[in-house]
Amino acid sequence: MNNYLLAPAVQAYIRENINADVNKIALAKSPFQNISATELAAQITAKKKAEKKLPTWFSTNGIYYPTTLSIEQTSSEIAAEYKASLAKGNNLIDLTGGFGVDSYYFSRKLKAVTHCEINSTLSQIAQNNAIALRADNISFFSGDGLSYLIQTEEKFDTVYLDPARRAEKGKVFMLKDCTPNVVSNLDFLLSKSNRIIIKTAPLLDITAGLLELKNVSEIHIVSIKNECKEILWVVEANANPDPKIIAVTINETQKAFSFLKSENNTSAAYTNNISTGDYLFEPDAALLKSGAFNLIGNKYDLQKLHPQTQLYISKSLNPLFPGRAFKIEEIYSTNDLKKLKLINGNVIVRNYPAKPEDLVKKYKIKPGKDQFLIFTKILNGDHIILRSSIQQYY
Repeated sequence: MNNYLLAPAVQAYIRENINADVNKIALAKSPFQNISATELAAQITAKKKAEKKLPTWFSTNGIYYPTTLSIEQTSSEIAAEYKASLAKGNNLIDLTGGFGVDSYYFSRKLKAVTHCEINSTLSQIAQNNAIALRADNISFFSGDGLSYLIQTEEKFDTVYLDPARRAEKGKVFMLKDCTPNVVSNLDFLLSKSNRIIIKTAPLLDITAGLLELKNVSEIHIVSIKNECKEILWVVEANANPDPKIIAVTINETQKAFSFLKSENNTSAAYTNNISTGDYLFEPDAALLKSGAFNLIGNKYDLQKLHPQTQLYISKSLNPLFPGRAFKIEEIYSTNDLKKLKLINGNVIVRNYPAKPEDLVKKYKIKPGKDQFLIFTKILNGDHIILRSSIQQYY
């Protein structure tokens, strides 16, 4: 960490050049002693990446930025704020503190937070930024968080950790392949706290995670603007054996679809009777990740189009539904579509044997602002196209 980068004149230069060509800055001579042009370019690049993801950091003076990879890997403020709502008690230890976004939001709810980070430079950066953000209830340990927890006699009301995957193994991974190894250390963690919060990437299969972990009381699937960002596993000493699954959608408003795991063993109501004027519902990514495809319809009194088509129909619009809602204007067969001379709409494909870009080319479809062409399959096996107008975004 180069503390010269925190000088007021340097910070002003970074702000003034936030939209400048960083390649030119990196290749030019640095206007400051003890600071390279490469360092200036790196700070500008990282700060720019933080503008939308971390607006509090972006707008605060005296923030020191790590590598752009650290910015990309850290939680967004929106996700961190939700995560903080799950913490309980007065004190929390963040075993994998990183850039410190999660710790900062935990500190806004709890009286004391301990931030552990094995990378000494990143630990120093997080500590500097906590001072800039006036988060004076965070203490810092530069070293392995699990080792710190082993050495200390202190117990914590909540333990939080974000295990890192040790190696890329395609889209399938297990918690035992991560560092720290939560599976082998879970009993120890529960001896230090009654509440453990584990963050994983959405790639982790929920069923696989439950097979590895015990004492799971809640699973929170968090999506932001229909993009599944993370899964939060709440582990408690006296957990109910039937965990609660919460699919959380965060957009302009926040919605939640929650159910007990045992409730997912239910059948769906299907229909082939689709009419113009009906409403079509497409679940948010968090709901789809939950796997509660039949339960979604039952909870919101919707009928499903097909076992492999996660689209639902109703005669009325339900604004509480977490996902997009469309009003069906026309129903076409593929033969009908071939006869149309001018076709406008944004193409959506759900359980249909073609890619959107191929359909656009084949039928010469022009983009439409609020109009959508939904290519899908219904219960009797027919492929249909629903020309629909958007009624509700996520």
